Amino acid sequence: MTESPVTLITGGSSGIGLAAARQLLANGQRVVLFARNVDRLASAAKALDSADDLFTYAGDASDWNDVRGVVAATTDRFGRLDNAVANAGYATHDGLDDGDSEGWRHMVLTNVLGPALLVKAALPALRESKGRIVFVGSVAGHLNTAGNIYGATKWAVTGLAENTRLMVTNDGIGVTLVSPGMVETDFFAPVGGPPPDRTRLTADQLAASIVWAIEQPAGVDVNTMIVRPVGSPR
Repeated sequence: MTESPVTLITGGSSGIGLAAARQLLANGQRVVLFARNVDRLASAAKALDSADDLFTYAGDASDWNDVRGVVAATTDRFGRLDNAVANAGYATHDGLDDGDSEGWRHMVLTNVLGPALLVKAALPALRESKGRIVFVGSVAGHLNTAGNIYGATKWAVTGLAENTRLMVTNDGIGVTLVSPGMVETDFFAPVGGPPPDRTRLTADQLAASIVWAIEQPAGVDVNTMIVRPVGSPR
């Protein structure tokens, strides 16, 4: 069995997750894509065209049974897990004063509980491999914005990343929080697209930062990266 590293990416069927998968495969890694949408996963697999090195698994990042299921399937398929990327997340694009409170529930569970479940499920395998955990946060998790509940979930991810690092650093596991500014993905699709006057990163540019963190030499732990497009005011 090959000893090439294995990376599990939640929210991996599109956008940043898919771009990171493409780059990791090109660098000789094996990749597991985990996402809810079966059709998107099938399209991603077809686009990546890496049958021997790619595995897809459908499930909900906020569901414990699904998350521990994908970790178990990963180690069954590839024999190891070296990196776990907590990328799944989305915004309801509304505010605390006039937003849809019912719509917040799954966003909070996906954005906050999801990364925590991934850590819990992946930890035994990562202790064995001395691997890495990457949290995809947001600039919104470092800056306050009036009424922004999505931003509050990303503040939680910022705290979760450091709390995780403190827990696992003596196990030889690295932890990186990658907090992007605005990225060209389908993040803004529910509200008709991004603000037209805002500078944006491409998904490939942000993915390159994730891959860089994953591929740091053993013993190097890059903890927090805020990645903005040049010209961004926030």
